[in-house]
Amino acid sequence: MGKRVYLDWNATTPLRVEARAAMIAAMDVVGNPSSVHGEGRAAKALVERARAQVSAALGADGTDIVFTSGATEAAAMACGGRGLHCAGVEHDAVAAWCVADLGVDAFGRVLVPEPAVAAVQLANSETGVMQDLPEGLAVSDLTQAFGKVPLAFNWLGCQMGLVSAHKLGGPKGIGALVLRRGLDFEPVLKGGGQEMGRRAGTENIVGMAGFGAAAEAAARDLADGVWDRVRELRNTLNQALSSLGFNTISVGNSGATLPNTLCLIAPHWKGETQVMAMDLAGFAVSAGSACSSGKVKASRTLKAMGFDEGLAGQAIRISLGPDNTEDEVLRFVEVWGREYRRILSRL
Repeated sequence: MGKRVYLDWNATTPLRVEARAAMIAAMDVVGNPSSVHGEGRAAKALVERARAQVSAALGADGTDIVFTSGATEAAAMACGGRGLHCAGVEHDAVAAWCVADLGVDAFGRVLVPEPAVAAVQLANSETGVMQDLPEGLAVSDLTQAFGKVPLAFNWLGCQMGLVSAHKLGGPKGIGALVLRRGLDFEPVLKGGGQEMGRRAGTENIVGMAGFGAAAEAAARDLADGVWDRVRELRNTLNQALSSLGFNTISVGNSGATLPNTLCLIAPHWKGETQVMAMDLAGFAVSAGSACSSGKVKASRTLKAMGFDEGLAGQAIRISLGPDNTEDEVLRFVEVWGREYRRILSRL
């Protein structure tokens, strides 16, 4: 087998060199950010630098960036105990705290009658479908969009946002809750008063430093058109798969989407079986959100969009990144097509 090809960037991304360097440097900073001596102030400076970097990359000036252990914790902080409503396309981390009764059309767009009591993701991790967020929205999961498409939190019109470092080249185990300044907020973790009293606990300065550096680098990539080139590669992938002549379904391509995501339904071939076959052939893809993969059940997102249980269980997600090449994509199509022909020949 040749070099493995990673096509699962929506699950997690390779660590950026900028993030790695910032984390290594932060490991040598001994102080506690809450201490007032010189060592403590040096650690505090790292925290505030990271906060400024994430804020700038998010277009969130004038808001509060509250560092968390990831987007899942941020979702619990934003949604827990508030009786919010969401749709079946939301990530499990959000859906766990909401009433999933909002409608979804066949194109994956969420219908939001009362934005002030709703949580709506900006982009779906499985299909790549992007939403037009309504003004006054309570919460938006920005995790998949941050770093891949231009966005400014200050323009989105929502009260709170969720982000995660490892989706844009930062380390795992660090994320943030973005709050409109002045928003009344009751902390979940109470204690020492860190993070402006919103989230107690000694700060993870190594993770924060890596997050800040990754966010800054991601903003540069966007400005340099890196993700425009990824979109072209995704389109090449889609066209090559279509040219195979199978009766496949490419989900969510009718409107605005993430530049890197392709959700493909292959009738008569279960998603988890596709993932295993491609893994053995040296390609990493997924059968849905990484947080729900390994569970042999149909995609909740696709069922919410109106696909039946059978088709919803026959989908894979291919998510590309800047490191992928056209040669890798075309090799994937060749191998996937050969395996699918073998499956269909048995029917």
